[in-house]
Amino acid sequence: MINILLSGVSGAMGGTLQQIIAANPDTQVVAGFDQQIITTLPFPVYNDLEQCTEAIDVIIDFSHFAAFPAIFGFARSHKIPIVIATTGLSEADLAAIDEGAKEFPVFKTANLSLGINLIAKMLTEMVAKLESGFDIEIIEKHHNKKLDAPSGTALLLADAINDGLITKKDYSYGRYGRDAKRTENELGIHAIRGGTIPGEHSVIFAGNDEIIEVNHIALSKKVFAEGAVKAAQFLVGQAPGRYDMAMVVND
Repeated sequence: MINILLSGVSGAMGGTLQQIIAANPDTQVVAGFDQQIITTLPFPVYNDLEQCTEAIDVIIDFSHFAAFPAIFGFARSHKIPIVIATTGLSEADLAAIDEGAKEFPVFKTANLSLGINLIAKMLTEMVAKLESGFDIEIIEKHHNKKLDAPSGTALLLADAINDGLITKKDYSYGRYGRDAKRTENELGIHAIRGGTIPGEHSVIFAGNDEIIEVNHIALSKKVFAEGAVKAAQFLVGQAPGRYDMAMVVND
């Protein structure tokens, strides 16, 4: 049985994760971390992790980026493997992840969906054939509560595209003005926010008289929760280092 500390337990993803973890016979939540103290759950919830005394095998972090330094500091000081699903992290946070990964297992990915990571792998392999004569654009859509833009997944897909290109593209975030003509070496990334969209991503290759479009639609948050649990199971027992969903896909 894998004992999980769930960070961001009161959020929408926290609730979905509790259901997915409870349905898995090999995993259980033994403690939570949140700004709110919640007493109605079958495990203790802390707003000060130094009070946590439960034996933890792995941490899943789906909290607000402002809470990240506290949860990552706790994981690092206790050498507890951590699955990081929080987006909007600062440059200082990313630097801390790189340093911490030298000491304990750290799983960081922009998207926990199996489908998205398979698409990213496919894009890296296919773009070499489309480098000449096609303009590339990415459109991402999310719910109206999402704070960061563009999404980490849009950047993951853009990076996957650049990995497969000989001449790397420059990222352009939206367009505005009377002189916004597309440049030849541009990769446009556009963010849409509205309603309760869990997540949609489209990669468009626009050539002369033909268009190739690669789409991924998440119909619920469950795909991300299931991916997080797979990542947690994968991470337990690993050596110190950086891990991501591509490694789970290829495992």
